[in-house]
Amino acid sequence: MTRVKTRLFLGFGAGALSHLFFQGALGTMLHWAGLLPELIWSLEPVPPLAVPTTVNNMFWDGLWGMAYGLVEPRLTALLGRPASGLALGFASLLVFWLVVLPLKGSGLAGLDIIEISIDVAFDLVFGLGTVLLFWAGLRLRRPSPPA
Repeated sequence: MTRVKTRLFLGFGAGALSHLFFQGALGTMLHWAGLLPELIWSLEPVPPLAVPTTVNNMFWDGLWGMAYGLVEPRLTALLGRPASGLALGFASLLVFWLVVLPLKGSGLAGLDIIEISIDVAFDLVFGLGTVLLFWAGLRLRRPSPPA
């Protein structure tokens, strides 16, 4: 079994890079299609620490990746790899809707069907990207069998 520290490290990297590459690619396509007013990469500071938005999002997605790294063996055995990614994305979406938005003084009531669809797409792409990058990291870490 892979050590917990390695799983946490790979999970954080996979989650952070999934935001950067997979959600970034989806955001770019949606922006080109006219469904997003601006690209998701932003250097706008996020209060209270004035961290750039993209760095802030990479951090939180990295934490989700760490959580995935811890539960991955059981989740993958139960659901399989692609479905475990969808489960990760759905879990992060539910926390966003039910915890983050209310803490920010907003809620689902203000979202329309297009915004909800975009949120779902972003989080499911995040989950699938995290799983793909996590498994790639595990494969790179393992030594190949001798020939």
